[in-house]
Amino acid sequence: MKKLTLIRHGKSTWEYQVRDHDRVLKERGIQDAHLIGSYLKKNSFNSDIYMSSSAARALQTATLVCEYLDYNLNSLSINRSLYTFSKEELESVVLNSNDDLDHITIFSHNHGITEFVNHFGDIYFDNVPTTGCVTLEFSINSWKDLNPGKTISHIFPKQLR
Repeated sequence: MKKLTLIRHGKSTWEYQVRDHDRVLKERGIQDAHLIGSYLKKNSFNSDIYMSSSAARALQTATLVCEYLDYNLNSLSINRSLYTFSKEELESVVLNSNDDLDHITIFSHNHGITEFVNHFGDIYFDNVPTTGCVTLEFSINSWKDLNPGKTISHIFPKQLR
């Protein structure tokens, strides 16, 4: 069995004149990352690896959530390929993951996340909201054998406010 958790970055700001890659979280995005991190900690969430898009807003979200999980931030894997809005690029990262990893957590972007969980999970979401967290489970031994699995959990900040 393999598990994959996808977390969309928190709400970001358009206030500053910066490249899309450099946009940071709004106050609400920071608060929502704390909500999700706290929820995951209370539910004894654990993953073999945490991977993040290199975009500032995804890295901020990953850092805040991982702090709650007592994850060594030096081990946070930053992957430029996760700065994507495409299901296919997310899929490529997962397919090329090390088979020693049974549970992978990825911080990335929409529309890729929503399309990915709708394609590979068994619950349909109109939209995975900012800081939304969805976990899928697959009956496979190798990530290279990725095929549709089961959506085993989802939590969105709105549910925690």
